[in-house]
Amino acid sequence: MAQIAVFAALIAALGLPGAVTVGFSPVPITVQTLGVVLAGAVLGPRKGTAAVAVFIALTVIGLPLLSGGRTGLTALAGPSAGYLVGWIPAALFIGVLTARIAPRYAVLPALLINATGGMVVIYFFGTLGLLLRTDMALWPAIASNGVFLAGDALKVVVATMVAKGVHRAYPGLIRG
Repeated sequence: MAQIAVFAALIAALGLPGAVTVGFSPVPITVQTLGVVLAGAVLGPRKGTAAVAVFIALTVIGLPLLSGGRTGLTALAGPSAGYLVGWIPAALFIGVLTARIAPRYAVLPALLINATGGMVVIYFFGTLGLLLRTDMALWPAIASNGVFLAGDALKVVVATMVAKGVHRAYPGLIRG
């Protein structure tokens, strides 16, 4: 329970720097997805997904924990709804595959797992959200993810290196 609470708090703390809107994307860039990737990569499928779900539940009940002081209700009503919803399957995906490479946690497979979960899964749900919440066509909705690529790639690398250190120090944290 403590690990779940700590990672939910970490995701909230990563929202403190705020959000940046770039280009034509109606969705802001935040650092909170770093916490989502870390939750799955460090805690595994059950606890990592639970941490993200707790965080989202807290925002839905009205706590302004999303970047820029937004609540989950405002985010779910806007174009970023799919990205927020995608955090849960992303943490689950990362956690399930990380459990398969734990306790060794080799960097290259971990990078691939974190990039797929932290970018592909979240972008998939985000694109669906854009299609449902805006009048964007499919290709512009997919292309709007381009503004996130460099930052998300950096977050994936940081999360992988942090998780590698954690798994080296605590090899039994996730049971493979």
